[in-house]
Formats: sequence, structure tokens, C-alpha cells
Amino acid sequence: MQAYYRTPEALAMPAILLALRLHPKVAWAERINTGGAWFGEGTRRQFVKFGWSGMADLTGQLRDGRRLDVEAKGSDGKATPEQSAYLALVRRFGGVAFVARSVDDVLRELAAA
Repeated sequence: MQAYYRTPEALAMPAILLALRLHPKVAWAERINTGGAWFGEGTRRQFVKFGWSGMADLTGQLRDGRRLDVEAKGSDGKATPEQSAYLALVRRFGGVAFVARSVDDVLRELAAA
């Protein structure tokens, strides 16, 4: 009997990022955050948004110059429509973009890249 374990995104992300950084096809890879925050005080307080809706969790570049974007998910995670559209846009213009739930996904996708 094979056991099935769910991997939360918070545990999958560091392994996926490490696999990207160690892969011979990858020049560099970094975690990228999106969202917003309030800065300043009183009347000078301002909301600043960074990134955009759907942007991938991990970004980088392959050694051949192509852009690399990876949406990290836990074993049960699904990409939102905005995330799927972002990944499709990167692929449309020659980049490598995919959803990864494990190191195996990274190895498979980069072997095909």
C-alpha cells in the first residue's frame, strides 16, 4: 500500500527553489513577492503595490538567456486563472514557465526546456 502525503506550499517552495538554483540549465533563480504595504506616517502615509496579480512565485533566467518563471504549489495546489495567464504569457514570448509541486516537476520541465 502506497502512502499519500500532502505537501504544503510552504514546504515545497524551498525545495523547488533549491532545485532551480542547482540545475545546470539555470543561471539564477530567486523568490519574488507580490502584494502591497502601507508606508509613512500620518498624512504622508501611502499604499505601495509591488508585483502584479498572477505573477509567479519564482523567477530567474536560463543560461541560454530565456526567462524562467515557476509557480510553486503544494501537492494539492492549483494555479489561479491569473497565474495560468501569466505563465502562458511568459511561454508565448519564448520563456520557460510552469507550475511545480515538487523537485520532480522541476527536473521534468527543465529536461524538456
